[in-house]
Amino acid sequence: MTIVPVILCGGSGTRLWPVSRDSFPKQFVPLLGELSTFQATLKRVADPTLFGKPVVVTNEKFRFLAEEQAANVGVSVDIVMEPIPRDSAAAIAAAAVYLHRYRAGAIGLVLAADHVVVDLAGFAASVRKAIPAAEAGHIVTFGIVPTHPSTAYGYIKPGDAVEGEARNVAMFLEKPDAAKASELIADGCLWNSGNFMFRPDVMLTEIETYAPDIAIAASDAIANHTMDLGALRLNEEAFAKAPKISIDYAVMQKTKHAAVVKAAFDWSDIGTWGALWEASERDEKGNRLSGNVRLLETSGSLVHSEDVLTTVAGLDDVVVITTRDAVFVASREASGDVKALVEDMKSQGVREASEHLKMYRPWGAYQRIDVGSRFQVKRITVKPGGRLSLQKHHHRSEHWVVVSGTAEVTVGQKIMELHENESTYIPIGEVHRLANPGKVPLEIIEVQVGSYTGEDDIVRLEDVYGRG
Repeated sequence: MTIVPVILCGGSGTRLWPVSRDSFPKQFVPLLGELSTFQATLKRVADPTLFGKPVVVTNEKFRFLAEEQAANVGVSVDIVMEPIPRDSAAAIAAAAVYLHRYRAGAIGLVLAADHVVVDLAGFAASVRKAIPAAEAGHIVTFGIVPTHPSTAYGYIKPGDAVEGEARNVAMFLEKPDAAKASELIADGCLWNSGNFMFRPDVMLTEIETYAPDIAIAASDAIANHTMDLGALRLNEEAFAKAPKISIDYAVMQKTKHAAVVKAAFDWSDIGTWGALWEASERDEKGNRLSGNVRLLETSGSLVHSEDVLTTVAGLDDVVVITTRDAVFVASREASGDVKALVEDMKSQGVREASEHLKMYRPWGAYQRIDVGSRFQVKRITVKPGGRLSLQKHHHRSEHWVVVSGTAEVTVGQKIMELHENESTYIPIGEVHRLANPGKVPLEIIEVQVGSYTGEDDIVRLEDVYGRG
């Protein structure tokens, strides 16, 4: 029997805006320590005596980022790419079909990529406690012993013993108010962590029973998949037919096979800035500080800065977040309301709601430095061996200046090598490509000039990463 971790890695984490955005969500950000929560999750399931090779279910736009972060912590993964987001029920259904077909006899362990667990020994012990119930045909969730009457989490009421240390789930309860949360804790209820262990055939049967449209969509999406540089891409037409719903609503609140194991580890879903403050080490005044910050007579606060000197005076229990292009200020209690703020900005087309100044690509990254009505300046970094697509633009010319590293530049039929402080010019409409043949990162400054400098003015003629 093998336990295969299934890591759900497709969320956007808008409650941690502006650090977490659609273009680079919270699971890839080092919120606590040097590793991202995705990397920490991979390390948590790296023991080969207990776990098999993880399966990462992620949006296709994060595929290369997930692969790179996994490689950086020395963990080999299989990637299943969602062509469009359909929430956790469809993702778990696709994973269950995948395990049933390609990992016969395995037990699935679904974990969110953005949760924080520090006690790795306790985590492994809890997983072992859940195995007998999962093997016996239960869908086992891990219930967390509450540390306070939180209104941010759902609750589970444990029932009778079913197998080993697992108990059946007498009731799932949605996020309560503070008074109700206190009652639930007094009644022995647990926080619902949203992590599950199950036999794939059991999960598929329950999805077929309670969410047949999702079962059909997931099965067809796997059956008609394509492979892309070693990653499995679900069939978009089939997957799009899955209703967008969470696994809790689709299955867990309806199935008679739900069980719960009381977890023996610390846990936080880091769902808000307030939750990050709670999960962090704090100074003697209760402040959690990161980056270039200075405080005066401030307590109980979380203050974070990427680069800009950020100062706070005479305020308590606040959240202050500054990035290169956005600032967020709220009371710690109301910090979760940023999600509604972000949705409102998206509806008005505010770019900063979804995109960072620095955008990651399979070959590296680019960062906007300046933009005007007929120009844009970027800093482009290309990883060793990275190659941008062979492309052209209809509305802009480009100037490239090499800052460091070695650039292999294609302009029309000409291929040249440029070094530090050397430059080239690409006329409007000319076919071109940038690549890094060296052993160190290549950094260039790109100046775009023309009537339109948007990212959709890229005509890709050839691409080693399979992008259209």
